[in-house]
Amino acid sequence: MARSLAMYHAIPGRHRRMRRFYGQFLGPGDLAFDVGAHVGSRVRPWRRLGARVLAIEPQPDCLRVLRLFFGRDEGVTILPTAVGARAGTASLALSSATPTVSSLSHEWIESVTAADERFAEVRWDRSVEVEVVTLDDLIATHGEPAFCKIDVEGFEADVLRGLSRPLRALSFEYLPFAHEAALTTLDLVDRLGAYEYNYAPVETMRFASEQWLDAVGLVRLLDERFRALGRSGDVYARARSL
Repeated sequence: MARSLAMYHAIPGRHRRMRRFYGQFLGPGDLAFDVGAHVGSRVRPWRRLGARVLAIEPQPDCLRVLRLFFGRDEGVTILPTAVGARAGTASLALSSATPTVSSLSHEWIESVTAADERFAEVRWDRSVEVEVVTLDDLIATHGEPAFCKIDVEGFEADVLRGLSRPLRALSFEYLPFAHEAALTTLDLVDRLGAYEYNYAPVETMRFASEQWLDAVGLVRLLDERFRALGRSGDVYARARSL
């Protein structure tokens, strides 16, 4: 947890770069969903942009940090749940040493352990039952977000299966060794509405393409430039009317 705090809150200029980047999607009064908020790395810059934030995070240790940092901010609602395809409960596999890779997808844990040597030493050493809600549930309760970030370690497709309407803009994590899972997630987004796409390599806060792309162009970009390099990041989708 200390590493996460240092990585996401103590790097000079990081939040300033985030404000510039997310200013493309959020402005004063907008609502943002942070699905997989972790320790709130997006919450602070989004609040500086004047957005209201729904920070959704099921990990107990991360929740303590979120409440410490943002619990008194009336513009931030902290929701101690997971998001999935249907409401209910699920088992969240926790990694005490590397909480950023805690996941609801046990299939994803098995696949990344086999596919990427960087996960060879990771141990998911405990689990906790968590409440699960859908994006449709959240929208019905809190309103429709102008932007929704989804970073849930292999559970992105399940999150999107609980959404029945297009959003103005959203992002989801891309991991090269889980390329096929990313294609499934992309297909779910593309079925929701008319979107265009771009890609930002991990934490650069810069788009890889000067032009927004259709789904085919995005897949080509990922295949030709980032999959082979093993460079993860986030796919961004925005409604074509923007």
